[in-house]
Amino acid sequence: MYRHPIARLLWCILGIAAGIALALAVSEPPVSALLLASLGGSAVFLFAFTRMPAAQPRALLGGHLNGALIGIACYQFFGDALWVYVLAQSLTLALMLLTRTVHPPAGANPILMIHAQADWAALFQPVLTGAGALVLVVFLWSRLYPGLVHYPIDPWAPSPARIDWGGWED
Repeated sequence: MYRHPIARLLWCILGIAAGIALALAVSEPPVSALLLASLGGSAVFLFAFTRMPAAQPRALLGGHLNGALIGIACYQFFGDALWVYVLAQSLTLALMLLTRTVHPPAGANPILMIHAQADWAALFQPVLTGAGALVLVVFLWSRLYPGLVHYPIDPWAPSPARIDWGGWED
């Protein structure tokens, strides 16, 4: 019964529901619900692609914090002009690649932070608390179902696993 695909699918659905519910609860929506949009994508990575380097804590937490940090800094220093969004997005990709903390859903954070005119406190609430809630739920979720790989697989796994920005041919 535990290995049946439908049972595993239902377990993933329950996991993502619990993860998002906790992330929303600890991040105090509706004030910050927009700032949590990127966590929806993160939840998909965590509950559907648990083994991927981009789903591991280094990439998840680093990506979210780096993207939010860049977005907040750009807004605080330059405002919310179109070129600021472009700069923040470009700097976020550069920082994620250089620190090997690429987490695609966190790529939304600089845009969200600028749009929300977020201040420095947003790094902790809702970004860190929301991402941390997801990590806590997937950690527990992966241990409750028999036969699932336990999250995290490798907490410090770099993402990308190799430095081949842009996918150069070998």
